[in-house]
Amino acid sequence: MKDKEQIIIAGDNHFSTNIETPLRPDAFCKSDNEKIKNIQHHFKMIMQEMGLDLTDDSLSGTPYRVAKMYINELFYGLNPANKPKLSTFDNKYDYNKILVEQYININSACEHHFLPIVGHAHIGYIPTKKVIGLSKINRLVDYYSHRPQVQERLAVQILNDLQEVLETKDVIVVINAKHLCVSSRGIKDKNSFTTTLEYGGCFNKKSFRNEFIAIINQPTL
Repeated sequence: MKDKEQIIIAGDNHFSTNIETPLRPDAFCKSDNEKIKNIQHHFKMIMQEMGLDLTDDSLSGTPYRVAKMYINELFYGLNPANKPKLSTFDNKYDYNKILVEQYININSACEHHFLPIVGHAHIGYIPTKKVIGLSKINRLVDYYSHRPQVQERLAVQILNDLQEVLETKDVIVVINAKHLCVSSRGIKDKNSFTTTLEYGGCFNKKSFRNEFIAIINQPTL
């Protein structure tokens, strides 16, 4: 009974105090092909425990497909080697007003149940010395999204990288997302979504935040 209670407590522990994604020191000692092979084996065991017949044509290739999807598609953002290069340029135009990139697709997975997190990120910054190519912001969001995530951590990771590369604290990140661990299990609430905000610099002032929020609340093109 005690062991069961410990499992329940661990399963309900959804909080993380680590800004970095928790990774073991040996996380990248194995090649992707080795990882795919191992995941394929273990996922096959999961399917068999569920009573599925893996000799069926429709199911026989599923363990490999899932393993390849985990490593090459859903969670490729775990590997630092896949991090996009964030090219910046000198702010030759002395542009010093807010610049906003909005409705950036979020396709992630919650690290508690490995179910999808789907939504959008809206990012703003006020340039000082540097500006960044717009597509680089999208690529950064995509990179951090493609790993088991907590939405709060995702916002912080994006914010911290942009502040560092842009050499300014004047950055704001808003994420609106639906969590399938809420809509498809547990409470099964189909309509709710989660919003997180992270910001620094001038965006600590309400007037700057309000300007940004007014922009992202405008009708889309």
